[in-house]
Amino acid sequence: MKILFAGTPDFAVAPLKNIIESGFEVVGVITQTDKPQGRKGILTPPPVKGFALDKGLPVLQPEKIREHIDEVKAFGADILVTCAYGQILTQAVLDLFPMGVWNIHAGLLPKYRGASPIQSCIVNGEERTGVCVMKTELGLDCGDILLVEETPILETETYGELSDRLSLLGADLIVRALRLLESGNYTLTPQGEDGVGVVRKISKDHAKVDFSKSVKEVVDLIRGMNPAPVAYTELDGNKINLYRAEKAVLTEEEKALLAQAACGEVLSDKPKRGLLVKCADGAVKLLEAQAAGGKRMSGGDFINGRKAQKGQVFTC
Repeated sequence: MKILFAGTPDFAVAPLKNIIESGFEVVGVITQTDKPQGRKGILTPPPVKGFALDKGLPVLQPEKIREHIDEVKAFGADILVTCAYGQILTQAVLDLFPMGVWNIHAGLLPKYRGASPIQSCIVNGEERTGVCVMKTELGLDCGDILLVEETPILETETYGELSDRLSLLGADLIVRALRLLESGNYTLTPQGEDGVGVVRKISKDHAKVDFSKSVKEVVDLIRGMNPAPVAYTELDGNKINLYRAEKAVLTEEEKALLAQAACGEVLSDKPKRGLLVKCADGAVKLLEAQAAGGKRMSGGDFINGRKAQKGQVFTC
């Protein structure tokens, strides 16, 4: 069974690595084109490309895979495994693989179809998520499911931390799936039409914190945007990035202040108490923040450096 692998970000590296180390024949890798990164716009290859080249695998980087049918066909693969590749496959591409195209999807289906299942499940306050290996059909993440593995979402887990964990889960799951496909002894489960949801690509607009929402909603948004695109707010017209937060446990004095404060208002000027901010149903403790052009620091250091003072209001 000859396998062609299509993936792009760090998330896809562990599955590719495990496929190779499990003894399967990988004939090549398809990934996105090199992109400019950082303030200087240095052209940077995708993580999957770097790993594939280190393993001596041929790499194809089409801007539009549908325009490179002959080059994809030339790999002579029986099966295509995709993982966070980033391009929609046409029927002409799907038809190239006699054993099908199989996708590693980092979310539970059909509720979390689409581009941002990991971030969205955190922001939505879900307690569980998982990884699915599904057969790719025309349409968005609508194919039948071969395998699924669920896992709890830890209370303080960020998008980056959960992504790393799901990548390893996907690495294990795809090897199990390939062994089933190789044996021919497997059953597919249709997704059905109940509970279908689509989560779109996350943009910076989604990352702005609204302190008029509940404590849980604010905390979940902040951890769901860490490390990218990073949650943010504004203080006196200056952008403030927020990386970690938790529900604040207030003193009696702080509770009295809370009753009179506006949503977004800073409740404490004591560095040891941390950066406490009013929300709709209580207060959030901002554990890690960053002023524009500055470094990341604890909420206490943020107050100590006079970057936020009691009575100031974070705006949305």
